[in-house]
Amino acid sequence: MKNSFIVFSIFFILFSCSEDLEDRNVDRKNVTDAPADSFFNLAIKNMSDLLSGITYGADGNPFNTTRILAQQISSVTYNEGATYFSNFAWSNVYMGVLINLEKSSGVVESEMLADESANEVVNRNRLATIEVMKVFTYAKLVESFGNIPYSGALDVNNISPEYDDARTIYEDLLGRLRAAVNNLDTSEASWENDILYAGDVALWKKFGNSLLLQMGMRIADSDPGLAAEVIAGALPGVFTSNEDIAQVEHLSAPPNTNELWTDLAVGNRRDFVGAKPFIDLMNELEDPRRSVFFQDVNGMYVGSPPGEVVSYDSYSRFGLLFYEPTTSVIFLDYATVEFLLAEAAERNIASVTDAEAHYNTAIKASFEYYGVTGAETYLQQPEVAYSTATGDWKQKIGEQKWIALFNQGLEAWTEYRRIDYPELMAPPGAYVDIVPVRLIYPISEQNLNRSNYESAAAAIGGDLLTTKLFWDIN
Repeated sequence: MKNSFIVFSIFFILFSCSEDLEDRNVDRKNVTDAPADSFFNLAIKNMSDLLSGITYGADGNPFNTTRILAQQISSVTYNEGATYFSNFAWSNVYMGVLINLEKSSGVVESEMLADESANEVVNRNRLATIEVMKVFTYAKLVESFGNIPYSGALDVNNISPEYDDARTIYEDLLGRLRAAVNNLDTSEASWENDILYAGDVALWKKFGNSLLLQMGMRIADSDPGLAAEVIAGALPGVFTSNEDIAQVEHLSAPPNTNELWTDLAVGNRRDFVGAKPFIDLMNELEDPRRSVFFQDVNGMYVGSPPGEVVSYDSYSRFGLLFYEPTTSVIFLDYATVEFLLAEAAERNIASVTDAEAHYNTAIKASFEYYGVTGAETYLQQPEVAYSTATGDWKQKIGEQKWIALFNQGLEAWTEYRRIDYPELMAPPGAYVDIVPVRLIYPISEQNLNRSNYESAAAAIGGDLLTTKLFWDIN
């Protein structure tokens, strides 16, 4: 009887206090909610890390070998990246960037419903900037892999999303981006805290239009009609100076430092040096940017043959700028815009004229960005001057853009695939006999999403490094 009384008493106490216990069972040290700008800025910082990181492996970063694929640099010790034996992953793109952007837009939309007095234009500006970043991120995945999970990718209840057709995704992204740019209203503010543009709506609008120009030109060979329409709509709202660049400025203390600095300086990596094709061209042109991009070896700039295991101390390593924690990471720059305008003039798109003037402006913008003098003298060299440089417009623009895109490995590799310049060769012993034209799907997809993976691989013509994507038709 006594035992029954004790059991009943315990049951009564637990039942009567359950409501209080639930109230107390809250982890007050770890937040469960966050403001929209926290998710937004975290996504931007994560994207910055993905674009600037260089250490490759199974870390969820698909872009960290692209400097090597573009043969701007080479790895002299661990040469799997340079010989194309690397694995690629995309978990940090979906989980670190896209999910945070989705959370940010969800918070903004919830706040709009909860507070009818909130400034609708400000919130619409915020949603538009989120959309610009979503398009930017998805575009990089499509341009790297081809067909990807898209329409069902961010559904947490769908652990096996189907892959959407790359061309269809890209066309949808262009529509989304045009709508987002149109929704940006410069008469009102946006974010109070924004690590890309400090809430400047006019600059976000320029970024959106410049991204439209870039994406439009990406499909200039595969769909010239749509490309011309997109580019015409983006002009004249694109970048007009280096002041407009979309770049993340970093701080001097972790965790808000440049990821390249983390890899090179903190990680004390002594295996990445300039690649021979890249440094040889800069040496041939006596390009003053060499002193920023690289450190000399006994007064000379020396590039390593791609894919070879050689002595680190015998070749030019990254310049001192890239050993600084605060060095900015570029998402899209003014020099790129001017090179694209030079190409538009050559292709007779959107009434753009004077390819030479845009070419010259692009090179000057690159010199100015890196604080290098001598652009006028450089442009007067017969090997550089637009009227006398070797080859057709693709070679002239392609090779100079390759130089200007140093430390923008993903864009350098993508433009190499699209323009087909400079002419690069796979190193001896490489996994495939050409420079890869796409990234292969993550092994995790083969294991965890096999049916959809197999369908996607078949649809694009094989999950191979040599399978050309829909926009890469020449």
